[in-house]
Amino acid sequence: MRFEILKASLATARVDCVAVGLHDDGVLPASTGTLDTALKGRIKALAARGDLTGRLGETQLLPDVPGLRAPRLVVVGLGPSKGFDRRVWRKALSAALGAVLKTKSTSLALGIERPAAPQLDDYYAGRAVAELTHAALYRVNDLKSGRRPQPHGLAAVQVAGAGGSADAALRRGLQHGDAVAAGMALLRDLGNLPGNVCTPRYLGNVAKDLAREHRTLRAKVLDEAEIKRLKMGSLLAVSAGSAQPPRFIVLEYRGGKAGAAPVVLVGKGVTFDTGGISLKDPAAMDEMKYDMCGAASVLSAMKVAAQLKLPLNIVALVPAVENMPGSRATKPGDIVTSAAGITIEILNTDAEGRLILCDALHYARRFKPAAVVDVATLTGACVIALGHHHTGVLANDDALARELCEAGVRADDRAWQLPLTDEYTEQLKSNFADLANVGGRDGGTITAAAFLGKFMQGVSWAHLDIAGTAWLSGAQKGGTGRPLPLLADFLIGRSGQGA
Repeated sequence: MRFEILKASLATARVDCVAVGLHDDGVLPASTGTLDTALKGRIKALAARGDLTGRLGETQLLPDVPGLRAPRLVVVGLGPSKGFDRRVWRKALSAALGAVLKTKSTSLALGIERPAAPQLDDYYAGRAVAELTHAALYRVNDLKSGRRPQPHGLAAVQVAGAGGSADAALRRGLQHGDAVAAGMALLRDLGNLPGNVCTPRYLGNVAKDLAREHRTLRAKVLDEAEIKRLKMGSLLAVSAGSAQPPRFIVLEYRGGKAGAAPVVLVGKGVTFDTGGISLKDPAAMDEMKYDMCGAASVLSAMKVAAQLKLPLNIVALVPAVENMPGSRATKPGDIVTSAAGITIEILNTDAEGRLILCDALHYARRFKPAAVVDVATLTGACVIALGHHHTGVLANDDALARELCEAGVRADDRAWQLPLTDEYTEQLKSNFADLANVGGRDGGTITAAAFLGKFMQGVSWAHLDIAGTAWLSGAQKGGTGRPLPLLADFLIGRSGQGA
């Protein structure tokens, strides 16, 4: 896919399709008005007689419009001019792209007016165009045996700019959005794979493939014997019931100054989660193949960093396991010793994510990190608290939490900070070990984070709970690609390469 700045006018652009917007109150955005003048009032006339409504997300394809060089014109509704904002613009842009993809267009000129800065600046407009274009083109990586449909031929998108430094920012946004979209595709593909394909060993091979693809990445994949030597008893307690051996993945990106403290990303890699002995309800258990989306997120973030050559040092850590109720599986009431030497009473084997993450977080300390961010489909309680709209953020460093939440706002991948105070740690007391792995029903998302926080004392750390945002259920079942836009924006911001 090529993303370019449109050099010609919309009327004279040498493309297969032009897309513009229309408000439902009769107001023509500036770019649409300019095109309408070239078309001798055609758009305004069609709107006046009701053939173009302007209702948000409604599209109309107009072929062979006199005065337009392109053979097709797509007009998308922007809703009322008064309520036109960034969210509305994204919806309209997605709808327009969907309409274009129903045609045989291989090139597109986008002239859909966008909200003015600070609502949406040139850089983030470019990011959004690239990301939403790739999202519209994405096809689920299913394993159906029938003939696969041919991919759409759209190969070039030109975006109307404003000239000068604005175009430079727009161009950088398009480039960054292209890289983020490639990472999102990898994340969605990994999440959508079934658990019998995407195993811990498979994730290890993905990390090795990324290192072969990018010379700035270096991968190390530890097997079960090496994990035992690291005394990761908590991680091994989760994998004990499975015939699939665990892996511990270390993927390093060295784009910053030698010796500069890295950002460490830790991703939960439970490639399938039955709940173990604390077996889950069968309903929707198939969706537990998405329990490795934290791992896929951090691997994808490394792909973005390498593609953009970010001047930053980053380390991704992935504890990868399968949680099964085998004859050797850990039982409720068992006590294990983590790599940090902290003993844990496992009251619920379905609270396994925190058990593999705590050993990975302890391992992160050896890098003397500037910050640690873990990403995990950790708790159903987060879905109850925040639904499917916001990723949960909990941290021992409020400045880091704000940095992540602000990155989410900028990237249209929103997150919300939840409290993490000492009272919640009290719920994790055990009569028999240093910690229990669950703290009861109340505040389940927070007590899970409080458990992890016990292994991050003295380190700037934040936890992203993506249980509600990593995938969709129902007819549209599939990975969403979140929270990669947030993570990418966080890393780009830290590297000084953003807007």
